[in-house]
Amino acid sequence: MRTDTTTVTSTTAAATSTTHAAIAAVRNLGILAHVDAGKTTVTERILYLTGTTHKRGEVHDGTTVTDFDPQERDRGITIFAAAVSCAWAGHRINLIDTPGHVDFADEVERSLRVLDGAVAVFDAVAGVEPQSESVWRQAERHGVPRIAFVNKLDRAGADLDTAVASIRERLHPRPLAVQLPIGTEESFTGVVDLLRLRALTWDGDGTAAAEGPVPAHLADEAATRRRALEEAVAELNPEALEEFCTHGTVTAATLATALRELTRTGEAVVVLCGSAYRNRGIEPLLDAAVAYLPSPLDVPPVRSADPAPSTGAGADPAAGGTGQLRTADPEQPLTALAFKVVAAPTGRLTYLRLYAGTLHKGATVLDTTTGRTERVARILRVMADRHTETDHARAGDIVAVIGPKTARVGTTLCDPDHPIRLEAPVSAEPVVTVAVEARRAADTDKLAAALARLAEEDPSLRLATDPETGQRTLSGLGELHLEVAVEKVRREAGVEAVTGAPTVALREALVEGVTGFVYRHAKQDGGAGQFAHLVLDVRPLPQGTGREGAEPDFVFASTVTGGRVPREYVQAVEAGCREALAEGPLGGHPVTGVAVTLTDGATHPKDSSELAFRTAARLGLREALRASRLRLLEPVAEVTVTVPEDALGTVLGDLAARRGHIQATTPARATAPAGAPASAQVNALVPLAELFGYATRLRGRTQGRGTFTTRPAGYAPAPAAAA
Repeated sequence: MRTDTTTVTSTTAAATSTTHAAIAAVRNLGILAHVDAGKTTVTERILYLTGTTHKRGEVHDGTTVTDFDPQERDRGITIFAAAVSCAWAGHRINLIDTPGHVDFADEVERSLRVLDGAVAVFDAVAGVEPQSESVWRQAERHGVPRIAFVNKLDRAGADLDTAVASIRERLHPRPLAVQLPIGTEESFTGVVDLLRLRALTWDGDGTAAAEGPVPAHLADEAATRRRALEEAVAELNPEALEEFCTHGTVTAATLATALRELTRTGEAVVVLCGSAYRNRGIEPLLDAAVAYLPSPLDVPPVRSADPAPSTGAGADPAAGGTGQLRTADPEQPLTALAFKVVAAPTGRLTYLRLYAGTLHKGATVLDTTTGRTERVARILRVMADRHTETDHARAGDIVAVIGPKTARVGTTLCDPDHPIRLEAPVSAEPVVTVAVEARRAADTDKLAAALARLAEEDPSLRLATDPETGQRTLSGLGELHLEVAVEKVRREAGVEAVTGAPTVALREALVEGVTGFVYRHAKQDGGAGQFAHLVLDVRPLPQGTGREGAEPDFVFASTVTGGRVPREYVQAVEAGCREALAEGPLGGHPVTGVAVTLTDGATHPKDSSELAFRTAARLGLREALRASRLRLLEPVAEVTVTVPEDALGTVLGDLAARRGHIQATTPARATAPAGAPASAQVNALVPLAELFGYATRLRGRTQGRGTFTTRPAGYAPAPAAAA
């Protein structure tokens, strides 16, 4: 019996070890970049080189795997985050190709919430671009480790050192270049691996890499850069420093270990280079992703966000408490987060990241948002728009499931006997709104259903009905965002929709408040009455106290002593104040940057209640705001315009006419190709409302040679006419 027990124990331990080794070989990675930096091409080359696909897809031909939506192929940009999977060097890599356009930044946000690492792609000519910076900051907020890939080294004007300098200056990490290009621009043929001091070159079509010695003309520069890399790593890593001080050098193995640790902690960023279009530099990029970026076992355990509902007779009422931890262990209770939903008319597809436990086909799971149990009918491995069915998925996997009917983006699905609720991705607030109606009255209900499905898939789209006109409105993150949504309705639902002129989401900010504002709410209409007496101080909050320097919406405090207002009534006062801030006195826009302090109050022994105090707070704060001074705010965007120098004056004048504030005008980079027309770059802050139709206007004023990019830059005072 003892021998049998020992055998069973050994077998179990071996199985557990094998399972953990399999999870350690998983990489859940995202591809991040500014639009047109080449991230979709990088993804395509990864799929081709790993044998996942047998033909290289091209963005310009509309043949890529990840840009499978007809609108993506028509427009030549990534609109929807697409998940794919491949194998490399004994590892399984789950990739999410994310959009690079600012209007689809919410897709990036939802993807980063479930990723363990990322590859940031930069254009070797442009370096860090506006959206490059935005997605980098998004990854920082989520604590996602990154490596950098400087792409398009075969382009005229490409320069690795300049791109690395822009990463250092604009993103402020410690970039550590581990490669040296062989050749420049059209003559770029390979890279020198500075860790192992070897040359990797590719033939004409880039289908094979050959390893050899460092070219003689690059030997001195390679040695110098290797020495600089050793010194930089030794400054940041104690083990590398000890080896450097003892032996005067650092081995390749020690460098690799140190670089992995520095990448995981975010102290440094490994920089590689290549040309994805020419299929050069992708194999070392894959090696680096496997070597330096973390597995699900390397990231911290997920923590529950707030209490989740319990269900079932054996459920532990305390099991859903805040602070639960779940590690990437298949033996732990199931914990999964929905980060994408495709609500097609034929059925719902819910994309999950499994953080703990094992999910089996046919299993019953708990939706902790609704408290309902759901059955998982099918589990699918995802390859963009194609799927392969599997019987189970375990911790660390990214899969899609069919069955859950109520799951939304941010929903936690878990073991019904061990409830937990994870923190959901935060959707950005819409800034642009259009009125939408069906061209034919008979299609009104069909349009409503199609728009509702869109809102399920994309939480950054908001549907509403104007209470005065009865018009249905659709709000989103930008003009292109809404244009894509309406076109999707037309293509998928067959409904012709008519949209009105876009409008922006205004805000009202408190400039000067009131103190000691007294409001008494007394209502008696038979039966129990309502009574609440409040004294409020209302003051503006200083700028820079919100997240990332933005004004916070609302801060509430109470200085009432002696129990004059019971605690439960104080909470009701805060709730009522929040309701009052939904519509300001200037034009019914949300009010931001307000601090309210409850300084005194009084109750009635019979007529006071939470409802009375909530109503008093709502009505009282509205009165206080009418007695205060407010200003109107409008969304502004940071605009980067690249134009020929002969059109610079015209473009500057047009931006000024659009109430733009010019921040800088810089000439083209000195690395621009010889013979190319001189150009300049203009950086400006422009009200978002003035940018509608700007693309067409810019093309007309520059004969199609001007380009521009935007990114949100918060809110700024608006002219009084905007109300």
